[in-house]
Amino acid sequence: MECAEGPTPVQIYVYDLSRGLARRLSPVMLGKQLEGIWHTSVIVFKEEFFYGGGGITSCEPGGTMLGEPDNVIDLGTTEVTEEIFLEYLSSLGESGFSGETYHLFDHNCNTFSNEVAQFLTGKKIPSYITELPSEVLSTPFGQALRPLLDSVQIQPPGGNCFNRQNGPS
Repeated sequence: MECAEGPTPVQIYVYDLSRGLARRLSPVMLGKQLEGIWHTSVIVFKEEFFYGGGGITSCEPGGTMLGEPDNVIDLGTTEVTEEIFLEYLSSLGESGFSGETYHLFDHNCNTFSNEVAQFLTGKKIPSYITELPSEVLSTPFGQALRPLLDSVQIQPPGGNCFNRQNGPS
């Protein structure tokens, strides 16, 4: 574990899980245009941190099977040290971001990225990402699919589960 010397850059990687299908099919299926089905992660200390059905996970930036992100959002820098950040992640994993607490609409990767971004920089991730579930659920099709979608858990392959003893494993 390295100690941060000075400000450390913080980025959000944004992936479209639909690979462009949402943009093409959402007007017909939902009656409104969606640009994507967003998965986000936080890049800090040369690691990509994300949350899914397996809990908090990390990998090299771009190291999941999702490959390169569709968009990179620079949030600025943080003065939080890597040691404090890893302690924070550990407490998040114990207090609310375990695999069992994952929920596609209410407590997901974007919830995690938003909370971590605010901890590191004081900035939120864009609302077009965090408001996507309510946009989908506001449609008749979204309401009809909700019982099925409530059981879905997403965990992008290609990462290491985060554990308290040694950070990313």
